[in-house]
Amino acid sequence: MLLAKNKKTNQVVAIKKMKKKFYSWDECVKLREVQSLKKLNHPNIVKLKEVIRENDELFFVFEHLDKNMYEMTKSCKKFLDEQIVKKYMYHILLGLAHMHKHGFFHRDLKPENLLLNSATDECKLADFGLAREIRSRPPYTDYVSTRWYRAPEVLFRSTKYNSPIDMWAVGCIMAELFTFRPLFPGSSELDQINKVCSVRGSPSSKNWPEGVKLASRHNMNIPRYVKTPLEQLIPQASKAAINLLEQLLKYDPTKRPTANQCLQDPWFNSLPSDVKSPAASSGKNAAKRASVLPPSQQSYNSSISSKQSHNQQQQYSSISSKQSNKHRIKSNRDDNTMLPSIAPAPNKGSSLKRGSYLASSSSAAALSTTGNKRDKYQHQHQRPNPFLAAGANQMQG
Repeated sequence: MLLAKNKKTNQVVAIKKMKKKFYSWDECVKLREVQSLKKLNHPNIVKLKEVIRENDELFFVFEHLDKNMYEMTKSCKKFLDEQIVKKYMYHILLGLAHMHKHGFFHRDLKPENLLLNSATDECKLADFGLAREIRSRPPYTDYVSTRWYRAPEVLFRSTKYNSPIDMWAVGCIMAELFTFRPLFPGSSELDQINKVCSVRGSPSSKNWPEGVKLASRHNMNIPRYVKTPLEQLIPQASKAAINLLEQLLKYDPTKRPTANQCLQDPWFNSLPSDVKSPAASSGKNAAKRASVLPPSQQSYNSSISSKQSHNQQQQYSSISSKQSNKHRIKSNRDDNTMLPSIAPAPNKGSSLKRGSYLASSSSAAALSTTGNKRDKYQHQHQRPNPFLAAGANQMQG
């Protein structure tokens, strides 16, 4: 990820460089991330400003946000107030409801893919590389989403899952916002199933008949556990919050509430009206945002900040983009319109120039996934398992 600054407007953006080479513009347009983001316009979904293809390399220009949710929880020295958790969850559900309404499901919701704006306290969905259309036909791949947030139907290798897998991930994220620890930190796929069953109890023909069939079909042995009360694991959460979590973390995907149904949950009744209508508050700055120069007139003076491991930082090459003979998709989402069709840039000008810049103090890594870091986190911060330690929840035999 590159942290860039518009030389003319001083607007800070985040530029994502794709690892793969793209030898035609059609390849770029067909990318799921492009297909989904160009159709999704919402205050709680990260804004794709521009897509640039130059010398067979592809770049996405996004709005820049300060940090992701994982970085926020990692830096906190005390638990979040429940009203803060409630606000973040409402923003997540607003973005997700909009996404599902427009025919897409995310498939990779996790704290690293939720970006935060410190100035406005907004939370936005990001990283749509695994997004699929709800109306697309199964089978889907059985390896989606980061393991700790993977829904049971995916763990049990269903290929006919849909948007309810996002709702399971929302439940996992909500629990983590209360405790700052993953609810199901499995170290492998089998251990993930074990972790889920140790908290939610074993799936059965009564609470999830399809899951039992899936396990039988794939010769999977279901670990035998009785359910552990969520209030035992998240004692700081209110009863209303636990009730919503119980609904989100149901085994049967057909019984999980939709994002829209969650927004009507009594837990959110105490939220101020301005939080419940983020579009209204974001509209105050619409005129200011609309005044930004169109992408074809912009040039970016870029620097990169990316953490390798713990306190180490690596300096990458950066982009200075001027008018050039390259393809672009330009976004007019600043004035509440969808991304238009492909718009080629002017024919004359220099190509993307590469330079070397010092890493800035503000990291653009907020738009990147940090799976390796999270794997390290899992080994360094193992959550004690009170119900297994007590020996009361695992069934014998």
